[in-house]
Amino acid sequence: MGRNDQLGTVGFIGLGTMGREMALNLLKAGYRVCVYDVVEAAIADLVGHGAEPASSPADAGRDADIAIAMLPDTPEVEDVVYGKDGLLTSPPRGRLFVDMSTISPVASRRIHADLANVGVAAIDAPVSGGPVGAKNAALSIMAGGEADAFARAEPFFRAMGTTITHVGAAGAGQTVKLCNQLICGINIQAICEALALGRASGIDLEQLRNVLLGGSAASWMLDRLGPAMIAGDTAAGFRIDLMLKDLRLVQEQALSLSVPLPATALVTNQYVEARAHGEGTNGNQALFKVYDRMTNQAAT
Repeated sequence: MGRNDQLGTVGFIGLGTMGREMALNLLKAGYRVCVYDVVEAAIADLVGHGAEPASSPADAGRDADIAIAMLPDTPEVEDVVYGKDGLLTSPPRGRLFVDMSTISPVASRRIHADLANVGVAAIDAPVSGGPVGAKNAALSIMAGGEADAFARAEPFFRAMGTTITHVGAAGAGQTVKLCNQLICGINIQAICEALALGRASGIDLEQLRNVLLGGSAASWMLDRLGPAMIAGDTAAGFRIDLMLKDLRLVQEQALSLSVPLPATALVTNQYVEARAHGEGTNGNQALFKVYDRMTNQAAT
């Protein structure tokens, strides 16, 4: 895992489930990586893999060709940009900021504009692929911003993902990601309903899943989350809380544009119900617990 300073320096902010793996892949690709997180143990973990520690977002980006953020929600990203030790007052050396979090497109466009005022180019580049995609450097990355800024960021993206697309101007990456999450949420709900109906009808659920995977109902979610739903395994991958946050952003965007999304509204309510029953930190497959309650049946 040799480091090549000629390759470039990355300031990486946010070392959660996704960010940790993404930063590790940048290290594996040979980049110099300076890391920051509010959890000191997360920093120490990456330092153990060859990263350099930072004491603040500004410190992480100070000597970096690119500052990258991977954070839970809009307020955390705004704090990294606008906070006391934020990038607005102490821009990264390379004058390039990439936000790979999933946040509000409106906030993302504001961040782009404010950073541009101090000479920093911004890219909103949320990702799809979950923890497995992050670990395997196989993420789908959808990027919004100026074409020249995207071209500068693209070599760094290639250390973390396999499908890398410039989808438009500032905020476009976030909008495409929200469309992705809309489909994922409704797909998870559809799988829950199929399994609930099959279970109530006495069908073997493993066999049901295998048959569905062989036909037009096949999906990534059925393949990856179906076994956990059937087994009653709620271990976190992509958490209920995070999907609910994304669905909230979808609905905010839709309302601002007067676009009705009735199926999204229904699945959002089910995610709210799941969180109300203490499942917010469980993985997306825990949505099936809502159907356990509605049908008064336990997963088998």
